[in-house]
Amino acid sequence: MNQVNFTEELKWRGMIHDMMPGTEEYLLKGMTSAYIGFDPTADSLHIGHLVGVMMLRHFQRAGHRPIALIGGATGMIGDPSMKSAERNLLDEETLRRYQECIGRQLAKFLDFDSAAPNAAKMVNNYDWMKNYSFLNFIRDVGKHLTVNYMMAKDSVKKRLSNESSVGMSFTEFSYQLLQGYDFLHLYRHENCRLQMGGSDQWGNITTGSELIRRMEGGEAFALVCPLITKADGTKFGKTEAGNVWLDPRYTSPYKFYQFWLNVSDADAAGYIRIFTALDRPTIEALEAEQAAAPHLRPLQKQLAKEITVMVHSAADYETAVEASGILFGSSTSDILRRLNEDTLLSVLDGIPRFEIPLATFGGGLKAIELLTERAAVFPSKGEMRKMVQSGGLSINKERLSDSDAVIDASYLLNDKYILVQKGKKNYSLLVLKA
Repeated sequence: MNQVNFTEELKWRGMIHDMMPGTEEYLLKGMTSAYIGFDPTADSLHIGHLVGVMMLRHFQRAGHRPIALIGGATGMIGDPSMKSAERNLLDEETLRRYQECIGRQLAKFLDFDSAAPNAAKMVNNYDWMKNYSFLNFIRDVGKHLTVNYMMAKDSVKKRLSNESSVGMSFTEFSYQLLQGYDFLHLYRHENCRLQMGGSDQWGNITTGSELIRRMEGGEAFALVCPLITKADGTKFGKTEAGNVWLDPRYTSPYKFYQFWLNVSDADAAGYIRIFTALDRPTIEALEAEQAAAPHLRPLQKQLAKEITVMVHSAADYETAVEASGILFGSSTSDILRRLNEDTLLSVLDGIPRFEIPLATFGGGLKAIELLTERAAVFPSKGEMRKMVQSGGLSINKERLSDSDAVIDASYLLNDKYILVQKGKKNYSLLVLKA
């Protein structure tokens, strides 16, 4: 397999914050293995994890072998880095379920199944920690690192110096030793010489390389990427509704697509380098297009397309594009009717809703009765008639020409919804309730 300069690839993408001396030279010697850990704190990754996932993806594309470590053991403890409090501990059954879900998501980015020598591998540190007794661990591993060394780590110092913090338990304090042992284990059993992660992991990663040096006399390396922030200084990956998840059960493909489509111009220029596999000439051509016609937003559109197809599918992307035209474009009734219920409700999230008992809807109602008496879309029948006469009222994206037209079950979207549009941008959703 052709070797590509992995660190040069990350540099132009803005994905290197720091690396140990000798890392780049080591990677140029030939195919090697590197790992990134993912703590299974939920049954889905969110977009905050995507930087690490993309690092592994670029690593594999450069001809190297990526290892995704699921922190079944460390996930039971919780990493103190950048945290102000301990996380809840999870049982083994839950952790295993989370691992399976995360594995399916990672398989969309990494090749685990081919016969290529650099096929990705997934491991779980619970498998080598579950039978390791506490006494043996502190005897075999703990004696090689001093408390002074561990206390000097920024993640520990920040927690202990934070007046609002409740302190740090021994459980959390031991996290860096456990993560260090993961690196040692993979060094011994997978010939892994490099650990990668976010810049907040630098202390934990270098603990691992130091443990390898002291216990094996070997050389191991560290490479970390910057923590991603938004241009306005607010936290990346968070919306008013919370995390943006990769699992469509928690964030619909439409909302996922919209998140990337709506990033600022400044953020889009950075994100398209980090979160896609597009090459440099393609990205620079898009940047030139953006500079020439920023109102067309080519960076955001391509970013949203690339990452929605990667995380979900091309079909989900096409549906999201079609759905985006429902409220703000020249969408049609046919497109509206093709949307499944989750996508429909995602598109119409936040617009006024009127609930109508199914019993009162019966076999149908005249539009003027439905939109004034059953649902107060209009304050009066006279106002509704004026809007119909002016051609300003649509039902399910089709113009209504007769106030007395009967709206029956054939109008229902997903058997329970009717979309009402007054003018260009004033929408209401009727919801039939059994």
